Amino acid sequence: MESMLCLLSPSPTKLPPFKKLTSCSASKTTFSSLSFASMTFSPQPKTPSTKKRSSSIPNKIPSPKTPTTSTSVQETSTPVSLPLKKVLVPIGFGTEEMEAVIIVDVLRRAGAEVTVASVEAQLEVEAAGGTRLVADTSISKCANEVFDLVALPLICTKGLRVVNGFKGGMPGSARLRDCEVLRQITSKQAESKRLYGAICAAPAITLLPWGLLRRKQMTGHPAFMDKLPTFWAVASKIQVSGELTTSRGPGTSFEFALSLVDQLFGESVAKEVGQLLLMQADGDTQRKEEYNEVEWSFDHNPRVLLPIANGSEEIEIVAIVDILRRAKVDVVVASIEKSVQILASRGIKIVADKLIGDAAESVYDLIILPGGHSGAERLHKSKVLKKLLQEQDTAGRIYGAVCSSPAVLHRQGLLKDKRATAHPSVVCKLNNVSNGAKVVIDGKLITSKGLSTVTDFALAIVSKLFGHARTRCVAEGLVFDYPRS
Repeated sequence: MESMLCLLSPSPTKLPPFKKLTSCSASKTTFSSLSFASMTFSPQPKTPSTKKRSSSIPNKIPSPKTPTTSTSVQETSTPVSLPLKKVLVPIGFGTEEMEAVIIVDVLRRAGAEVTVASVEAQLEVEAAGGTRLVADTSISKCANEVFDLVALPLICTKGLRVVNGFKGGMPGSARLRDCEVLRQITSKQAESKRLYGAICAAPAITLLPWGLLRRKQMTGHPAFMDKLPTFWAVASKIQVSGELTTSRGPGTSFEFALSLVDQLFGESVAKEVGQLLLMQADGDTQRKEEYNEVEWSFDHNPRVLLPIANGSEEIEIVAIVDILRRAKVDVVVASIEKSVQILASRGIKIVADKLIGDAAESVYDLIILPGGHSGAERLHKSKVLKKLLQEQDTAGRIYGAVCSSPAVLHRQGLLKDKRATAHPSVVCKLNNVSNGAKVVIDGKLITSKGLSTVTDFALAIVSKLFGHARTRCVAEGLVFDYPRS
């Protein structure tokens, strides 16, 4: 089987909490309800500290800056401010970028105040797939804080590989395990019956040595299930056991994050966030539609350019880059800003490989635009990028966009006589729309609705470039459900 890669990126300053639950931009489209059928809950009674408070959650998701109010127990009319839900997500060298970024993004959409803390000496870290992320603060500054949730992504070592395309290994994960400050924070979390969770190999490599899996049912990445206590290990996407929540890998990160939202804010909030992320019940939407089929074949390793800007969707940036690099695609992330560091739509700081001016000196087999409403607007205004896209079209090379960025291609005349799709908030701006699938391919154009559909988008590119076998291998490493044929 093919071996794979991983990635992450940096920047200091603690982010202010986010005001609203929004996707690329507000959408009036109604989606089917999110199903939590794949989540498994063990029958342990919940403690008061972890009980859902859905009865106190209004239809709109609470804003961290303007806490929601509810009536006091004595049924007085005096409003009482609810405290913010504080969440800690630690990162380090070799962090699984999809896991870390999706967890942070989804929880911030729900209204949580999420702190991204580096376990390294510096704030900027390189993730498993090569993406550089900047943490909000160092883990040492979090030692005396109290969190409602501590969520651990996997940290793996670049270069180590396991079967089925799973990248990573013990030494990298030990960066979390051997961080004494993080161990103390997480242990206090468990002792105080507050929520904590881990994904991928982190339950086996980090929580198990810390003694935080005792008498808990748990799951993990298939390649590490044999490391977990046999009697308590469960092969489910999500496993909730009291205050502990565990999950399988990058491909289950959305479900993992939504389960945490459900436990922090209630089921109604989790469903609303799921709808905004375009998550739908299995079978509700076709995976892919293709028109005017042509081969995407090269006699060299394909080169892909991913331009990014302030306001771009971090979920889409990270997932596209990570999945394509796992498939051995040469991906260049280029900032259209004056700095290589950008501030993405949910406040995650990502450091590009180079500036767009430097990237423009090369030719790319494929150019992909990530979404995010304000990010897409900035991409549209980049003269260098506009020239690159026009040259790409004239030369008959491949290009694509996700979320709100298909509207950028439309405004630049690059969707003429082409079938495309986009985020529901901008799809009305396009002509010749195909709304029946998550991903639409028309000749050498590929588009997607974005957000949670971005994994399907990236895998569709891998399939066009390399075929089903490699795509299936990548999907297995992600623990992402993908057709066998």
